[in-house]
Amino acid sequence: MSTQKTLTFHSTGGDLAISAIQDWCITVSDDASASEKYAAEEFQNGFNPATGLTLPLVTTQKGTNGQITIGALTTLGDEDIQISVENDHVQIRGGLPRGVLYAVYQFLEELVGIRFLTAAHTHIPDASALKIPCGSYTYSPPFSFRWSYYRENSENPAFAAKRKVNTVTDAENLGGKTQQQLINHSFHALVPYGTYGENHPEYYALVEGKRDTNTHGGGPQLCVTNPEVIEIAAASAIQQLTDRPEATNISVSQADTAAYCRCETCEALNEAEDSPMGSNLTFVNAVAERIEKAHPHVKVGTLAYWYTRKPPKTVTPRHNVQIQLCSIECCTLHAIDNPDCEQNRAFCQDTNAWGKICDDIWIWNYNTNFRAYDLPFPNLRSIAPNVRYFLSNNAKGVFMQANGNGLTGEFSDLRNYLISHLIWDPHLDAEALLNEFVNLHYETAAPAILEYITFLHDTVESKGLHPRCFPTPEDVGLDAESAQKVFDYFQQALTLAEKPEIRERVEKASIPAYKAMLVAGGDMASEKRQTLIDAYIGLCERYNMSHAAETRAAEAYFEELRNQ
Repeated sequence: MSTQKTLTFHSTGGDLAISAIQDWCITVSDDASASEKYAAEEFQNGFNPATGLTLPLVTTQKGTNGQITIGALTTLGDEDIQISVENDHVQIRGGLPRGVLYAVYQFLEELVGIRFLTAAHTHIPDASALKIPCGSYTYSPPFSFRWSYYRENSENPAFAAKRKVNTVTDAENLGGKTQQQLINHSFHALVPYGTYGENHPEYYALVEGKRDTNTHGGGPQLCVTNPEVIEIAAASAIQQLTDRPEATNISVSQADTAAYCRCETCEALNEAEDSPMGSNLTFVNAVAERIEKAHPHVKVGTLAYWYTRKPPKTVTPRHNVQIQLCSIECCTLHAIDNPDCEQNRAFCQDTNAWGKICDDIWIWNYNTNFRAYDLPFPNLRSIAPNVRYFLSNNAKGVFMQANGNGLTGEFSDLRNYLISHLIWDPHLDAEALLNEFVNLHYETAAPAILEYITFLHDTVESKGLHPRCFPTPEDVGLDAESAQKVFDYFQQALTLAEKPEIRERVEKASIPAYKAMLVAGGDMASEKRQTLIDAYIGLCERYNMSHAAETRAAEAYFEELRNQ
């Protein structure tokens, strides 16, 4: 059940048998950083249960033979990996602050067979007879910003580090997080309406002949061709960066509203560029030019979202500008570049166009049903091709948004495993990863769960549906017949679960089956419905469901069900 290798391997011949290193030690420098020391401890703690060897951890070098050396190389990027395996010496190297720790986890995963499945479940193989091919192993991740947006990561930063999610913690021993920030709406922070709105209404968008005063969604939008607005926004951004010198990028980006400026100057530029991004990107470039003079190593990020998604005809991003595309309009069943999915064509065309004029694309992608976190959601087949598509269009940062404020969304454990693997290495075999997780995590119950996954995706495909990220039960192919089928798969999985811990994992995974019956199961006797409601709420409470949807607390939904 091994997945495709992510490390590039250059053989030097021969193998290193685990039995040959029983008298070795693990060495780390006396003056090592917190993350290097932690990496050495993690290697010791992971290597022992898999191999049966308790190798001492020392800081005194004893030559070059008979030891596993763990430490940083200054020539490597901050997350690059370099591993050397020889008959008499192993070196596990990486950049700082996170590369060394990631190198240890990569070694344990790929060369020993350990799998970090969930925060509570690490698969430990019997590696006592393992032989590791001698040679050099190297890897450099293509995405410098990786966020698998699940609460399991934010609540368990040590687990997030194992999954190489580099956006959740400042802890030094875990290598901290990347100093790149998620690109987001920022006009309201750069030119606050509360500060300037009363005396300078001309700083804000002219909509239907009036200056906008609506602060909904971080609005109002700015009049982006106003010279004073450009200077104020640039000065605000420069001050923010001065106050946070560790930052490597900053957002200069539109509010979350379509009420952009229609003044004569803005409109003329937008018409000439055949997109409202014409005036917006001209503004961002102007601010970025000023920022570069004060902070030459900082990138300026802006959203290509909603009305600004289509690139302008002639205006191109400056070399220090990042463009972040948001796929909120896209079908989640099909890959974004699937030519047969009409719903994804416009986004695909825009992304292709941006990729040709910008070498620092960021992506905000959607991987859950924000209307109902626990409803069956058929996107498992599109995750890998989407990530690979983003990479092919110069993506450097990937925010895979999911149910980040809840713990029991549909297959959140499985999706986190898939997503975190694929944004670390987009070329991994997604089907192998999925099968690996299901078989290791659900063991004897795995066949029924794999059948459910196939059934759900095939059903939605056969019905010609194109669910987005706010789908109804009908959008994901649920009716009385299919809901019952989903429910039956999980009842079968429960009967196959032979161990208490496996049954608990299946119970957690079965919550969407109960939800399917409640919202799409058709007419049923009141007693049967009440039994389903009680079982559903019981499972949700047992497995700590906090949110039924993005903006709805679970308890409020439970109360509604009880009142029914």
